Formats: sequence, structure tokens, C-alpha cells
Amino acid sequence: MTTPRISLRRLRRSLLSVAAAGAALALATPAGAADVDTGLPPGPAVARAAVPAQTAAGWAAGTRSYLVVTAPGDTTAARNAVAANGGSVFAHYDAIGVVVAHSSSAGFAAAMRSVAGVQKVGATRTSDVPADAYSPTLPAAPGQSSTTLTETARWDMTRINADKAWAVSTGSPSVTVGVLDTGVDDRHQDIAPNFDTADSVSCAYGKADTRAGAWRDVGSHGTHVAGTIAAAKNGKGVVGVAPGVKIASVRIAEPSTSMFFAENTICGFMWAGDHGFDVTNNSYYTDPWMFNCPDDPDQAAIIEGVRRAQEYAEGKGSLQVAAAGNSNYDLANKRSDSSSPNDSTPVNRTITNACIDIPTELPGVVTVAAMGNGNIKASYSNFGRDVIDVAAPGGDGAYGVYSTLPGGKYGNMNGTSMASPHVAGVAALLKSADPAATPADLRARLGTQATDTACPSDSRCTGTTARNAFFGEGQVDALKAVGGTTPPPGRYFENTADVTVADNATAESPLTVTGVAGNAPAALKVGVDVKHTYRGDLVLSLVAPDGSVYSLEDFADGDSGDDVVKTYTVDASSETASGTWKLRVRDIAAQDTGRIDAWNLTF
Repeated sequence: MTTPRISLRRLRRSLLSVAAAGAALALATPAGAADVDTGLPPGPAVARAAVPAQTAAGWAAGTRSYLVVTAPGDTTAARNAVAANGGSVFAHYDAIGVVVAHSSSAGFAAAMRSVAGVQKVGATRTSDVPADAYSPTLPAAPGQSSTTLTETARWDMTRINADKAWAVSTGSPSVTVGVLDTGVDDRHQDIAPNFDTADSVSCAYGKADTRAGAWRDVGSHGTHVAGTIAAAKNGKGVVGVAPGVKIASVRIAEPSTSMFFAENTICGFMWAGDHGFDVTNNSYYTDPWMFNCPDDPDQAAIIEGVRRAQEYAEGKGSLQVAAAGNSNYDLANKRSDSSSPNDSTPVNRTITNACIDIPTELPGVVTVAAMGNGNIKASYSNFGRDVIDVAAPGGDGAYGVYSTLPGGKYGNMNGTSMASPHVAGVAALLKSADPAATPADLRARLGTQATDTACPSDSRCTGTTARNAFFGEGQVDALKAVGGTTPPPGRYFENTADVTVADNATAESPLTVTGVAGNAPAALKVGVDVKHTYRGDLVLSLVAPDGSVYSLEDFADGDSGDDVVKTYTVDASSETASGTWKLRVRDIAAQDTGRIDAWNLTF
């Protein structure tokens, strides 16, 4: 099986990972509408035709979508006013006083703003509502491929101690994490065991579509995110941060563009609150504006509508976790935006800190920055003093986040879209450990349990080791979330010299251990970092000082993944600790080569 390699630029929207076409996923390398970076250009602007608004039975060119915001409660008066002013009601959320209206009248917003009791009115897009909104097409159910991949310790899980946490708890099936994204492939072999069909839905266009399969992925971003949160611990493929909790899909991306408009996000948060989600993951920004500014009447309505929906979900017990974005932008010092609106023709705007990225900068939302493999900010990750709450692995360069893809497949993505689901998974473990914890409790514990991470030599990173612009309160810790403790470190030895691994050849890298008395432990840790373009060619062994050989792993011939970055445990208690140990790597096929980049022993 060929392993896809994905890079999402915009899902959050700037996601450097797999992304859907068109929208702004906050997730993979760039950031945007949903931060799913589809990598596709925004659609052309559509002229607003002076034709009657669509009816419930059809669609008319020039139809735009609006949020009409009134007092929470009965929205009957506002809905009647919509009809009286050349519009139609597409959906309404009385609990938060928000009506989603459609109209093709250029004067609709101005007319509605003069209606008594209406507080705000704003267009949610600068392009037409797609005709598909009135009779949505169900996403295809992808054919499934089986896998020969077996679960291995991945660098991202090791960084947050998830691999240690699983020995204590994998999370509770009574905890549900909602994936607000491009959808989820519920039939994937690593997702199906934990998928919650009953609470999954499509909120594309701003109204709940409960038909079976409406929640499925219209890209690949959402499936990748879901696997990072809760891929099952079933011996196949990968393991999620919280492999014992439930996943529900709330597709908020529209199919042809993968954009996440305000009405879709509102529908998603309302669904999360009404269906008892404990946590939601939001690896996107609300299209079409990367930043919504309160001095613009359209954007002010978007801010208020989404804010109310998030507040509603939180009030029902749901914690929202969101990607910070992938534009390497200082969210605490906003000056300009040249990427919005992304559904028509972007313009250069001068902005201030009053303009916000939503949902990530809304009150109560946990804002997540991305890290590479180490105590380093991912090159693309947005940052900001007192904006970033915590950080997590998002991947960067050669180190991608490996997770599930539609059709039973797997692949790498990089982005804050990938960092956010690590935090959502840790929050799910916290909720599993303390079912009575409120969203505020979970938010606070994520920060207090995070590993403090100091600023690098970079003038943009201001603050203290305990809280700074790049990492917030630090990198989240799954082991602490389940009440575990990190064992004291043993003696550590490492060889970082590169050793070439040629085709059909054996390579060895020596490591001399000194000052360790007696025998090696029964749980000797062997850390391996082998760069190779097809690991199915490899057989790894540890050679003791007396020449005894301990098998580490013989990879399946069909394993087409890149690299081996994992830690093995070996019972070496019969071996003298001090002496020269060797990592032996055999390449048993042609075409692909690599190198031993580094390896280590921990006694």
C-alpha cells in the first residue's frame, strides 16, 4: 500500500498537512477557514443578481447568507421580519437568538438592521450560497483498504507521554470528543471501534443534516484529526492520544470548497452542546475572514453569533480546543491581513488586536500552538503573548504527525491543525479521570499540568518559561492527565553520528557505555532514529557487548512508510551493562536507502 503524504497549509488554514480543497483549515500548515488547507485557490467572486430570493424549493443566483442576531429566546419576530424584507429563514437557533437567513436583495442587511429588536445583521460570505445547500449531496463512502501496519511508538505521542499514559488509562467510552472539521471516515479500521454514529451530523451550510453518512469526510483533514484524538488501540496502524473515548463527527466544511462559514460553526457548537460533547476540536478558522473586526457590521455579527454558540456549548459542559493557525503570525500584535475574504478576491487590510481569529480567540476556547520534534516552535505556527494557551506536537519538516486517512489509509500532516487534536485528546483523558470536571476545570488543568517550555533565542518570544508567546503554559502532558508520574531517568547514552544504510546491506552504529555497574536492566530502553524511504526493507537488532543479538523489529515487507522513530524495550538483564553496544540495521531489498541518524540507550 502506498502511504499518502499530505501537507495541509490552510486547515487552520495554515496547516502543513492534509487538507481539503479551498477552505481555511487551521490544522495543517496554513490557517484559514477551517484551517484545513485545501491548497485550492478561493472561488471567484459571484456578482449579486437582482433576482428574487430562493424559496425552500430552489435556489437563485445572487443568494447570500446572513446572520440576524436578536435577543435569545423566541426569534419569531425576527424571522417574520426576514420574510417581510425579501429574505427566507434557512435555520434558527432560538436559545442564542440567531437566525440564518438567505436573500438575494442587496438591501436586505440594511433593511433588517432597522427592524426593532434586531441587534446585529451581517453577511457571512462574499460569494453566493451554493445551490447544494438546498438539497445537499451525501459524501461518498470510501472503499476501505486493510493494513499490515502495526502500532508503533510515534514521536508525537512520546513527546506528550501518551505512550506512558496508556498503561494507566486509555480514557472512558462515556467521554465524547466532537470533531468539527471536513468530516470523518467512520468506517476506517482505526476509527470505527470508537465512532459515535448517533451523535454525528453535517452542519455544512448552517443547518443540521442527520442523514446517515452526512458526516463523512469531504477531504481528508477531519479523518486525520480524529485518528490523533482517538484511533483505537487495536494493534493496527496508529493509536490516538485517548484511544478509549468516543469520536463524533460534525462536518462543518462545505463539499466543493472545504470552507467553514460562520453559520456552519454556529450549527456545530449548538449540536455539540445539545448532544453532550465533553470536548470539541476545531482545526480551522471561520471563513471568509482570517480575522473578524468588530467595526465592520458584517464581521461584528459573525463574532457575536459564533461567540454565543461557543458560550452555549460551554454552558452545556463542552470545552472547545482550537488551532492557532499556520501563518507564523503574532496574534498579539495584529497589523495587517492580505488573505481575506478568501471566498472571492482578497484585499489588503490594516487591522488591530480588536480583530480576532474565530473560534480560536473567543473567550473560553483553548488556543493551541504547534511544536516540532523537540522544545521548538513549529516554523509555521502562529504565536502570541497571552493568546496561546498551550502547545503540542504539530510536526515540522521531516517530522510529520502520522495518523488516519479516509479509506483505511494513513499519512503524515504538519500544522497547528495537528497540534490541536493532541490537546483535545489530553482534555478527554482529563475528563475521563474526573467526570465532574467542568470546561473551566479542564482548561485550567491543561495549563497547570503542561511542561514549561522556555523561549528560544528569538526576540518574538516574550514572557517567562512558565508562560510565553510561543508555547503558552507549555507542552501538554497526557501522563499527568491520567494521574501517572514520569519515572526518574536512568543513565543515558547516545550516538548521533550518521551511518549509511545501503541497499541489501547491513549497517552498525556503536555506542560505548561506561560507569554503569552490574548488568543492564530488564527494561533497557533503546531509542532509534533511522531515516529511510521504505521501512518495509528494514530489520533492526540490538547487539550486546558480548555479541548477543536482541531483535527489535522486522518490518512488514509492505510497510511503505518512511523512517523509524521509536523506542523499544529490551530485557537485557543477562548482559553486562558497560561495554560497546551496537544498533544493527539490515536492508533486505533494493531501491530504497537511508541512514542511522541517531540512537540511544537508557539504563
